Amino acid sequence: MSAVIEVKEISKRFGTTTALDRVSLSVEAGKVLALLGPNGAGKTTLVRVLATLVRPDDGHASIGGFDVQKDATTVRTLIGLAGQFATVDELLTGRENLELVGLLYHLDKKVYRQRAEEVLERMSLADVCDKQVKTYSGGMRRRLDLAASLMGLSPVLFLDEPTTGLDPRTRNDLWQFVQDLVAGGTTVLLTTQYMEEAEHLADSIIVLDSGHVAAEGTSEQLKDRLGGNVLEVRVSKRADLERAVSLIADLGSAVPRTDPALNQVLLPIKNGTNVLIAAGRLLEDHGIALDDLGIRRPSLDDVFLAITGHATEAHATEAVKMEGSR
Repeated sequence: MSAVIEVKEISKRFGTTTALDRVSLSVEAGKVLALLGPNGAGKTTLVRVLATLVRPDDGHASIGGFDVQKDATTVRTLIGLAGQFATVDELLTGRENLELVGLLYHLDKKVYRQRAEEVLERMSLADVCDKQVKTYSGGMRRRLDLAASLMGLSPVLFLDEPTTGLDPRTRNDLWQFVQDLVAGGTTVLLTTQYMEEAEHLADSIIVLDSGHVAAEGTSEQLKDRLGGNVLEVRVSKRADLERAVSLIADLGSAVPRTDPALNQVLLPIKNGTNVLIAAGRLLEDHGIALDDLGIRRPSLDDVFLAITGHATEAHATEAVKMEGSR
């Protein structure tokens, strides 16, 4: 099957900063590709290149076989885009915003009105759709912005961190809506900081770091890169955290990392059962009390950390919140 989204050796520089460094990728029809990466990795820049909003310095990109530079007008008829920030009109109602988008897409009135009803219901906005947007909360505006990106029945959809700021229920609703669209043939390029979101929605994942592709594959393929499992050790006392690290570090297959917010040590390991027993005995012999000790399969957070050297912003923010609640 030929690729609907095709990117070959795309580079983009802003002054002395290289935002994209020879990035290549492809997405087949009816598939979801997730772009993971820290802030500044180049995710949004790549989306803007594909959406014809930024011209690359080098390389080639196409949507549905149309060049994003030479055929920009045609490309815009094929795509829907939800950026990181809401761009709705505050003076219009939610319904009027969506119907205006439908009008701009040159949809028949009956079609865009029906479509507006569908997406308002899906985004849990039906009860407030006839109120001015200036009365909406930030989360409601975000949902409306996402709804607007879905109005055009576009075969290709770009979602740039679409669920940031959404409550869990609305996030799940959006995931289901995206899955329904993909089942109908829509192709999706998704940027996200949520590992769970990438695992739930994506057929394949690309990790961007400092403007280049650091890794790519399915969720399971990326996890397999780490090999083995992860030993989780949660100490009862914060003061014992670093001592626990020094005691068990030699049992692992890679450098351990700590999560101070959880009093936790995470250690990649090869031999699960033997290492678990050895770690438990070592810590007990040195008088370190534990709240938890166990083994699990590597997560995408572990993969991300191993590849980029730091956690995702979403993971780091959650850790800070937990730290502050102590």
